[in-house]
Amino acid sequence: MSQIHATSEATGFLPSRDSKGKPITVIGTEAIRNGFDAMCIEQALNSRSAPGVSQVVLNPDAHAGYGAPVGCVMASPTHIYPGPVGVDIKCSMSLLQLDLPAEAVDDKRTARALINAICERTPTGAGKGQRSVKKARQVSLEDGRRAVIEGASAAVCESMGIPPEWAERCEDSTHGEPGDLDARLETLFAAGRLKYFDRKMEQFGSYGGGNHFGECEAVSIKDTPEAKAAADVFGLVDGNAAFLSHCGSRGLGHDLASGQFRDLQAKFEKWGTPYPAGDKQLCYAPLGTPEATAYIQDMSIGANFATVNHLLINALVLEAFQEILPGTKGKLVYFISHNIAREEVLDNKLQWVHRKGATRAFPGGHHALKDTPFSETGHPILLPGNPRDGSVVMAALPGAEKSAYSVNHGAGRCMGRKEAFRRLDQKEVDTGLDEAGVLSNCRTYPRDEAPDAYKDFGEVLRSVETAGLAHTVAGLKAKFVIKDASKADD
Repeated sequence: MSQIHATSEATGFLPSRDSKGKPITVIGTEAIRNGFDAMCIEQALNSRSAPGVSQVVLNPDAHAGYGAPVGCVMASPTHIYPGPVGVDIKCSMSLLQLDLPAEAVDDKRTARALINAICERTPTGAGKGQRSVKKARQVSLEDGRRAVIEGASAAVCESMGIPPEWAERCEDSTHGEPGDLDARLETLFAAGRLKYFDRKMEQFGSYGGGNHFGECEAVSIKDTPEAKAAADVFGLVDGNAAFLSHCGSRGLGHDLASGQFRDLQAKFEKWGTPYPAGDKQLCYAPLGTPEATAYIQDMSIGANFATVNHLLINALVLEAFQEILPGTKGKLVYFISHNIAREEVLDNKLQWVHRKGATRAFPGGHHALKDTPFSETGHPILLPGNPRDGSVVMAALPGAEKSAYSVNHGAGRCMGRKEAFRRLDQKEVDTGLDEAGVLSNCRTYPRDEAPDAYKDFGEVLRSVETAGLAHTVAGLKAKFVIKDASKADD
């Protein structure tokens, strides 16, 4: 759009309102920059003008969301914002590398058997939990409570049958202080805010609906020294099968986030505080206040659920592969979120970095990666594209500093769900995936999740690489997809 001023082939800036404060950093080629919708731009400007915000980054997958755009980064040293995290707290990606040649799942009967075995363990659909599948791994109320307080602790992993070493491959294996979160849970129970907590605990090990998925992949490592070195550290195996998962904190995260929006908006109304740009979704709390502490604790509870949920899904997926292809082994490559606020050093000061539909991107040499396996290569970045065009694993470069050490979280929508149902032809959607050799558990693939409902993934990746934010380590080609046609969770 004309408001965005190009600074290079794949970067630009959007002046803040009345040129007050640092301009919004924009990552994207000309094609991407021209494709941002007016509401996305408006929300970015609203976010930049909000109290305490030090910078905003618009990634190439950005599109209109609630309050802040999906696909943005917003930093503040003084305030916490629920909107730039969203209602699906810690919606995330994880990748399981299998010691199985990708050709082992080429046979349609084998692939179909794997789809069925996975679906018998990991339910899809809004509200669905372990009780809705045949081969459930039941999570007791006691174990569920411990998981949302402790995250992927050794005790939680052991009780749920999760390899404890997988916790070491998490961006964050736990959030918050257990004692504080235990007390916060009691406060929420006493206030009647978690009436269906037992049902939410049954959703451990489930995908949910909408844009969440599980996808069997063929790994193709890029033929460069840098990519091969990173792939070796990540544990990727060229030509082998892997499993990519996308899901979040399910019903618990939604309830916690929704409750926080209600609480903060009620405070704004009581105090007569004006909303940033008049948008209720940009309500906030100054750090150090009881309201900020309550939000951070609720976010931590939801984030711990999301972490354990992902790890349990991967354990169940591996179990399904072992049922159909006995002897299969798997290792977690990484688990990384794209809906979270984290305290990080940015511009030489401690800030809360809110990533909404944005992925952390720390390059090799970053202080936060010291004493981790990724200190020299940077950590894995898991970016889903679509089943037809593939997904990628990337690693950040020093240039990621310009984007608040963040990249996109995927392709990003170019059509709303209603528009996709209106414009896309069901037969063409299904034929396209069939021609790409991609099987699915769905009778007909949901049109609102079709590849053409999303931006050109190749152009999005070109934006990231041309801007010098990250480099591609490996491509992921879909073999089959586990999906649901329900309303998206995030």
